[in-house]
Amino acid sequence: MSDRTCLAIVLAAGLGTRMRSPLPKVLHEIGGLPLVGHVLNSVAEAGATQVAVVVGPDMPKLEAHVAQQAPSATCHTQMERLGTAHAVKAAEDVYKAAPDHVLVLFGDTPLVTCDTLNRLRERLSQGADVVVLGFQTENPFGYGRLLEEGGELVAIREEKDATSDERRVTLCNAGIMAFKGSALKDLVNAIKNENANNEYYLTDAVEVAHAKGLRVVAETASEEEVQGINNRKQLSACEAVFQTRRRDAAMESGVTLVAPETVYFSHDTVLEPDVYVEPNVVFGPGVHIASGARIRAFSHLESASVCVDATVGPYARLRPGAKIGEGAHIGNFVEIKNAQIEAGAKVNHLSYIGDARVGAKSNVGAGTITCNYDGYMKHHTDIGAGSFIGSNSVLVAPLKLGDGAFVAAGSVVTSDIPENALVIGRSKQVVKENRATKMRQTLAAAKAARKS
Repeated sequence: MSDRTCLAIVLAAGLGTRMRSPLPKVLHEIGGLPLVGHVLNSVAEAGATQVAVVVGPDMPKLEAHVAQQAPSATCHTQMERLGTAHAVKAAEDVYKAAPDHVLVLFGDTPLVTCDTLNRLRERLSQGADVVVLGFQTENPFGYGRLLEEGGELVAIREEKDATSDERRVTLCNAGIMAFKGSALKDLVNAIKNENANNEYYLTDAVEVAHAKGLRVVAETASEEEVQGINNRKQLSACEAVFQTRRRDAAMESGVTLVAPETVYFSHDTVLEPDVYVEPNVVFGPGVHIASGARIRAFSHLESASVCVDATVGPYARLRPGAKIGEGAHIGNFVEIKNAQIEAGAKVNHLSYIGDARVGAKSNVGAGTITCNYDGYMKHHTDIGAGSFIGSNSVLVAPLKLGDGAFVAAGSVVTSDIPENALVIGRSKQVVKENRATKMRQTLAAAKAARKS
C-alpha cells in the first residue's frame, strides 16, 4: 500500500461536556499524550500521506497541539455541530482531490492501532469501496448493529430502529470508516438530514453506497481497541488498557517489571532490554532508560535519561533534563533537575542537585543541595571529577569546583574551588565545659515554675 495515497480525516470537534472540563475532550490525556495525539500517531504509522483534523470553533489549544505533533496536518473548522457527515464535509478541500484511500476516525478513540487501520486499507485495495470497522460484544445494547448479507455490509441499524432479530446481532459499529477516495465526495454530498435531529450521519453512507452499486464490507477489531471516551470513567478505562499494553510490550522486549501492575508508562517511554524496574515506579514523558539500569521502587522520572548499569532510587525523582551517567548511583529521596551526573558518580541520600554537573566518580554526601535559584535567574554548579562533597553542604551557584575538590561536611561554599583543594565553609566550633549540666538545671527550673 506504500504506493497509494492515504488521507486521514480525524473528527475532533466535540466539546466533551460530560468530561466536566473547559478543555476540549480530545485534549484529555492517556499515557501523558492527548487522545487526539494517539490517533495522529496511529494514522502516521498506517502510512497516511495527508492528515486533516476537523475542529470546533474557538479551539486554539487543539489546533496548537495538532500543529506541534503533526506539522503537516491541516485543521478544518466545523462551525455547527450537524453530524459526522457534516464534520467530514468540513474537510472537503482536501478529499475532493480523490486520494486512493480515506480513513475517517474519531479523536476520542485513542487505542485504535495502525494494524487495524492497515486492514481497512487492505480491504479497499482488494476492491471494497467502503469499509466499516465493527466489534463483537456480548452486550450490544445501545450500539448500532452491522447487518451483513453474503459477505457484504447492507446496513447499520441503530438500536431504536432495530427489529427484535436485529437487536440480537452482536456485531456493532465502531464508527471508524474507510473509503475509496474517488467515492467519498459523492457519498457525503448524497447524505440527507432526514432524521429526528436534522443531522447528517456518515453511517448513512452505507445505504447511499448500496444505492450506487458500490461494495461495502465490514472489518473487525476488539471491543477494547475501539472504545471511545465520553467521560472520566471511560478515560480511566482507556488508561488502564494503555498501561497494560505498554507493560506487556516492555516485558516481551526483555524488561523486568517486578510488579507490572504498579508501573506506569508514558506514550514515549523507552526501556531497553535488561532494564530492571521495581514496584511503584512512574515514567513521565520523555524518559529513556539504557540496558542494565535498575529503577528502584517508588521513583518518579520525567524527561530524563539513565545510562547503562546506573541505579536510581528508591524514592528518587528525576526531573526534566536529568542525565544519569553509566554506573552512577542516585539514591533515596534525591532530586535531580537539569543536571548531568557523570559515570560512576554517587548522590545517594537526601540531596537536591539542580542546574549542575557532577563529574565522574564524584561523591555527594547526604543532605547536600545546589542553591541554583536567586529568585530571578537559575545558575550553574560545576563539580569536577573525583570530588568529595561532605554531608549537609550547600553549594551556592554560580560555582565551579575543580577535579578532586574536597568539601568538608556542613560547609556553605560561595566561591570557586581549585583542583584538589579542601574547603571548610562553616563556623568555628566552640566547646564550653560543663555548660550542658547548667543548661539542663536552668531549663528544668523554668519548666517547674511554669507548672506551679
